[in-house]
Amino acid sequence: MRTEFERADKTEDEVKEIAGKVKPTSIYLRVWLGQQVYIWDLKESVKKQPKNRRARKFICGIASEV
Repeated sequence: MRTEFERADKTEDEVKEIAGKVKPTSIYLRVWLGQQVYIWDLKESVKKQPKNRRARKFICGIASEV
């Protein structure tokens, strides 16, 4: 479990625990296949993003506000 904080300038900080109160806004699944990331999000629908590095991983998450 970890918490990532995304700033307005798109930089991120990460804490290896659940930090603060969680106010869920959406649930998402990210699937990295090669240099593409497929994102299924209950709030924002489906997206595909290119990435510079190659990877293969699956991430389930909760988007929330602090």
